[in-house]
Amino acid sequence: MLNSLYGWTGKDPKKAQELILQLSDTMRYSIYEGQKEFVTLAEEIEYLKKYMDLHKNRYLKEIAIDFENNLIDDSFRITPLLFIILVENAFKHGVESLRENAFIKIEISNNKNDVSFTIENNFDIEKPLTDTGIGMKNLQRRLELIHPEKHSFNFGKENDIFKANLTITLS
Repeated sequence: MLNSLYGWTGKDPKKAQELILQLSDTMRYSIYEGQKEFVTLAEEIEYLKKYMDLHKNRYLKEIAIDFENNLIDDSFRITPLLFIILVENAFKHGVESLRENAFIKIEISNNKNDVSFTIENNFDIEKPLTDTGIGMKNLQRRLELIHPEKHSFNFGKENDIFKANLTITLS
């Protein structure tokens, strides 16, 4: 991200200033809100949107991002920074690997007891994955510690689509 910001300073200083503020906001959220036991879904969604906007500006290609918010109550309190690992992976393993037609689709919903987060993205099946999957393992471990037996987390690939679904029972 810093390399992208550096590039923007020469091309469009005003745009670089905007991106620096966005980066500052996302870092502030990660540091301060990430230490809290709970945040609202509204706060977490706002963070995810800022993160995605920031990274959309990082790439010099079109990225289709579809974020469906089907919440009946965005004041639900959840553990912060659980969903970001999945969004980061969509950019790292999807958007970065594709020259064109990159997409990320997210759907978040809840009912009175559960919150569900689904993400899917395409990726280049010709490029071998070099990552060890540590982010997913860390997320699974966090879920086991924070929400033992009160979560469902599954993910997988089919053709050139990666999909993950995380459901957390909050009551």
